[in-house]
Amino acid sequence: ELEGNMAELLRRSVLYVKPVDPAIWCGELRKCEDGILPCLRNHLMVLGLLVFEVTVHRHQLYYRLHNDLKVPTFSIIFQGITRQHLDQGILPCIKYFINYFFYKFGLEVCFVMAVNVIGQRMDFYALLHSCALMAVLSRRRRKAIGEVWPKYCCFTAGLMVLQYLLCIGIPPALCVDYPWRTSSQALTSNLIKWLYLPDFTMRPAPYFIFYDHLLLLCSSLQWKVFEEENRAAVRLMGGENVEISRDSLSPEFFPVWSYLDMVKVFVFSYFFWLVLCLIFITGTTRINIFCLGYLLACFYFMLFGGSLLMQPVRYILRLWDWLIGYTCFVIGMKNLLSLGSCAYLDSLLKNGCWLIQAFSMVCTIKGYDLRKSAGGGGGHRVGCDLLHRAPGSEEGFSQLLLPVCGV
Repeated sequence: ELEGNMAELLRRSVLYVKPVDPAIWCGELRKCEDGILPCLRNHLMVLGLLVFEVTVHRHQLYYRLHNDLKVPTFSIIFQGITRQHLDQGILPCIKYFINYFFYKFGLEVCFVMAVNVIGQRMDFYALLHSCALMAVLSRRRRKAIGEVWPKYCCFTAGLMVLQYLLCIGIPPALCVDYPWRTSSQALTSNLIKWLYLPDFTMRPAPYFIFYDHLLLLCSSLQWKVFEEENRAAVRLMGGENVEISRDSLSPEFFPVWSYLDMVKVFVFSYFFWLVLCLIFITGTTRINIFCLGYLLACFYFMLFGGSLLMQPVRYILRLWDWLIGYTCFVIGMKNLLSLGSCAYLDSLLKNGCWLIQAFSMVCTIKGYDLRKSAGGGGGHRVGCDLLHRAPGSEEGFSQLLLPVCGV
């Protein structure tokens, strides 16, 4: 193993492949030859966006001062559209949600962005994000989540800065390799990539920080929303952001008078069943232990769906909280199991094929070197290669029912 590690270093490491240019580590301060514009393209793009933002801001300020207009209480597009206009038709409803969509659903958008970060990365920092997501969701109530949200934003910002420093690493001109490469118990390239450690052979993927940036952007905006919704003027314009506290909903829209009422009838009457269909699709996409939980939840809600919707609201929300908690648990466990499917797949194929079959452990992230494990010529591929076939493959269905492990 040590010889293989040294061979990989000599073949792929920046320290050994060719002479190192110290200017590259300092921001690629090198001659652009005849193509100066490609070197400055990203900087000019950022500068153009800043100039555009300042121009719009100054124009709005001048226009309001010239026409003696007040600055809006909230950053909105359509002036004069408030919560009272939401039920007056399709067009006022669309305008309202253009103004206040993030005010109403920004917290859910942040949760979706957090899951997106976890799904796009599936590494150690994604595991930290999943733990942070479960910690936030465990607060349950919106007011309690708002109290810990500044800490969550600081956590996200700190992780992003740390990852940026790890991507930079130490200057290669020092000709000093990292200890996890030179020690007697050197880490493999796949494990280094999963841990997101700086390395001269397999550099950390810097585009992962982009997903963290989107999460931090939405989280910062939601932090602003938590502050704004405590103001009476904002609540008067955008409406209250409170949880359901009554056991009966207002039936004002059920006598259908407009197209908007028809949309409300569809959402409040059938959206519950559409969500159950999504849960069923999630449970049947793959065959593993985690999907069994989704199927059980789907069958329970479908079996008692009609009578369940007649129960008190608090009881329904409690069951839904259990489903959300189970989903967060599955996300965290899949992230943790990605350590085995991406970094230790070769060992699992030899000794733990049952584990791969039980949890459908497949490395979904590009960049890992799985040629030895998934490629041909190995005597330990057994029946686990079925999991790496394209979905819908007709061959090997009998192996799916009776997987052959250890052959």
